[in-house]
Amino acid sequence: MKYIVCEKPGEFILKEKEAPVRKENEALLQINKVGICGTDLHAYGGNQAFFTYPRILGHELASTVLEIGENERGIKAGDNVVVMPYVSCGTCIACRNGKTNCCTNIKVLGVHTDGGMQEQITVPASILLPANNLTNDQMAIVEPLAIGAHAIRRAAIVPGETIAVIGCGPIGIGIMKLAQIAGAKVIAIDMNEQRLAYAKEKIGVDYTVVAGENAVEAIKEITNGDLCTAVFDASGHKGALESAPNYMSHGGRFVLVGLSKGELTYTHPAIHAKEMTLMCSRNATTEDFEHVINVLNQFPTDSFITHTVPYTEMIENFDSWLNPATGVIKATVDFKL
Repeated sequence: MKYIVCEKPGEFILKEKEAPVRKENEALLQINKVGICGTDLHAYGGNQAFFTYPRILGHELASTVLEIGENERGIKAGDNVVVMPYVSCGTCIACRNGKTNCCTNIKVLGVHTDGGMQEQITVPASILLPANNLTNDQMAIVEPLAIGAHAIRRAAIVPGETIAVIGCGPIGIGIMKLAQIAGAKVIAIDMNEQRLAYAKEKIGVDYTVVAGENAVEAIKEITNGDLCTAVFDASGHKGALESAPNYMSHGGRFVLVGLSKGELTYTHPAIHAKEMTLMCSRNATTEDFEHVINVLNQFPTDSFITHTVPYTEMIENFDSWLNPATGVIKATVDFKL
C-alpha cells in the first residue's frame, strides 16, 4: 500500500509498504480522507514540540472499517467511523478522573505514533465512533471541531453571554460556530480581514474586530463597556495570548486553546482585579466527539474545506497550505481514489 512520510522537516516522500495486520482489540481501517491541521504544518516546518522524524502524519481521519472484532459500540466491517486519535493509558491520574484528553502518557496518532497518511491503518477499536450518517468531508473535520467543543464545555458557556474568539483559523472557526449553537453571541478577532469576512458571512458571527491597538475599544463599544465574559485564544500567538485578558470582563474566563511554546507574561494586579479564571483546553474526549457528530449538520462543511487534492498530488501542494494568502482554511487529502 502507499503512504506518505515526513522524513525530516520540509521533506515528504511517497512510499510503499505491506498492508498492516490487525491484532486483537484492533480495527483495520481504509483511510478515505485526511484533514491537514496546524500540527501537520508545524511538523513539516520543523517547529512542532516533542516530535521525532521520520513520521507518518495525519490524525483528522475519514475511514471505513475493513476488519474488526466484537466491540462495545457494535461497529462492524463496512461501517464508516470517526477516529478519536488520542490513545490514552487508562491508568494514570488523568484517565482515572475521566480526563483521557490529557493523559500523562498520551499517544496522538500522527504525532507520537504514525498517523493516517496511508491507505490502511490499524488502531485500537476503542477509539472509533460510528459515523455512517456522515460524508467523508464531515468525518475528516470532526476532530478539529471536537477540540472546539471541549473548549466550549470547559468554559461552561451559557445562552446569552458574549464571548470573544481570537484567531479565525480552523479551530477558532469551530469554537465560534459551536459557541453560537450553545447560545452565545460571538465576537471574532483576527488580523486577516479575509478570514474575518468568512467568519461573518459563512459562520454568522455577531461581530468582527481587527486585532490591534483599537481592539479593546471596539469590544467595549460592542458590549456597552462590559467586555466579554469568556475569551478563547485559538491563535497560539504570544502577543494575542498576552493581550486577551484585556478583552475579558470582570469575573470572566480566559481559555487557552492555541499553544505557544514560550513563556507568557501578565500583570498580576490587572488579572487579579478581574478575578480571572485561567484555563487550558487540550484535545477532546468522547463526549466532545459525540456532540460534534450530533450537531455537524449545522456546520458549513463545504465552505470550511477550501482545498482538496488526491494523495498523489499532496507533496507538490503542501507548501501552498502554509500561506494564508492562498485562502486556505482547511485542506484535505483524498486517499480513496
